[in-house]
Amino acid sequence: MTEIPPPPRKESIPENHRGAFARFLGFVEWLGNLLPHPVTLFALFALLVVVLSVLGSWLGLSVENPRPDAEPGDVFTVTNLLSGDGVRWMSTSLVTNFTGFVPLGTVLVALLGVGVAERAGLLSAGIRAMVLSAPPKLVVPVVVFAGVLSNTASEMGYVVLIPLAMVIFHSLGRHPLAGMAAAFAGVSGGYSANLFVGTVDPLLAGITQEAAQIYDPSYEVHPAVNWYFMVASTFLITMLGWFVTARIVEPRLGRYDPEQADDTVEKNPSIEPVSPLEIRGLLWAGASVVVVLMGIFVVAGPRWLPWLDFLPGWGVLRDPSPDVEGPDSFRPLLQSIVTLILVFFILPGIVYGRVVGTIRNDRDVIDAMAGAMRSMGLYIVLVFFAAQFVAFFGHSGLGQILAVLGADLITALKLDNPLVFLPFILMCCFVNLMLGSASAQWAVTAPIFVPMLMQVGYSPEVTQAAYRIGDSTTNIITPMMSYFGLILAVAVRYQRNLGIGTMISTMLPYSIFFLIGWVALFYLWVFVLGLPVGPGAPTHYPG
Repeated sequence: MTEIPPPPRKESIPENHRGAFARFLGFVEWLGNLLPHPVTLFALFALLVVVLSVLGSWLGLSVENPRPDAEPGDVFTVTNLLSGDGVRWMSTSLVTNFTGFVPLGTVLVALLGVGVAERAGLLSAGIRAMVLSAPPKLVVPVVVFAGVLSNTASEMGYVVLIPLAMVIFHSLGRHPLAGMAAAFAGVSGGYSANLFVGTVDPLLAGITQEAAQIYDPSYEVHPAVNWYFMVASTFLITMLGWFVTARIVEPRLGRYDPEQADDTVEKNPSIEPVSPLEIRGLLWAGASVVVVLMGIFVVAGPRWLPWLDFLPGWGVLRDPSPDVEGPDSFRPLLQSIVTLILVFFILPGIVYGRVVGTIRNDRDVIDAMAGAMRSMGLYIVLVFFAAQFVAFFGHSGLGQILAVLGADLITALKLDNPLVFLPFILMCCFVNLMLGSASAQWAVTAPIFVPMLMQVGYSPEVTQAAYRIGDSTTNIITPMMSYFGLILAVAVRYQRNLGIGTMISTMLPYSIFFLIGWVALFYLWVFVLGLPVGPGAPTHYPG
């Protein structure tokens, strides 16, 4: 296997990209390199919370509980984690902090199904079929759209779609870097948009729930809380990606000179189409998806269709109480999203694998699941320390106090209105330049900002939607993004002198247009039209 080289340093930036922009990129890379590994970062954050709890307890920090149902004289105080009770709590809860951390189980269960679909070849074949069947004039929007959808399956877009898009553009006589840019914009710039609930949704929702329970211990956040807004965002990102590629990136790149490529790139590449066997597998997998959707309709069907009462389990994932109507009646269904993701991937994956021969028996299914779990080793280590940080932060009382003080500051600055989300999104954009992991970044910021904005009156679901905009839009211009080196390594095959400055300057227009367009959609969707960001997701915190 060819070793992937690290992203080149500032010295590799071409001369024509030096100046203020290159200095800014160099500063971002230098600042990001100063940060320790995310695992170490969370361990240090947990230690910092312990130290701050000692100082806060010693100084007697406290604030009055602002909740309407609070008793007179009820205050939030700081718990000293190095006191006798604090040490006993840390010692006895270390394991349960980890095993009870919501994102851990939800992500692992969802990835069991994704692992089967990926090992069977379903995801790769689906992406290839979508892109290769597009008319030449529609290649760009299809590539961007496929990139957004590929986020349902973790790294599939980075590994399959981006190299494939470069080959397609080269074979069409267009600049391969334009293909790279369009695919990268969809996969990473549109990371949080999708038509489907994917593995990132339960991950973020679990962290959001843990953060919300710092302020309201009974608050629950299901994985589909941003689904409506993310479906609309998928089409926005596709259109913006199409516009930027066609109007800005391709004209700037100009005509491609094949002499810029290295010796491993074919001069006249041909793309192998999806085989008839793969097409048959995709059709059978599609049929199984229809069966799954019909099954979901059966177990969550409306109670007002008595002529379907003969179906077994009819409406079993609806609230059985006749007094519960509207969105609240779907709560059991929404709480089953992770189970549905598992079924939605595993059944079509098995069907496709059986048709094309990549899955022959139960052992192949088990091996696929085990392979998915093997890839999550680092994530599990990260979650252990992230869970301790969140638990320490909540138990110490620092989270509640910081939420109240932050809310008071927001009110004093007269930002206790929808404008508060603009600086929040911009802050997420900047932090994402240095801390590329979505889960790591949200695990740091959610315990602070989710309770704070709940205090101002905004729901955790809306705060999470705003965070996802900031997290996604700068993914494509930060060297700290985990796949940045991989993409650069593939791109330099087509342009030998490509440096990090050229790479990021090519992607910067996408970041700018995605940020402006996505923020505009957020305000239009939430505050002008008054639409929910997802099923059962209120705009305002009802507490």
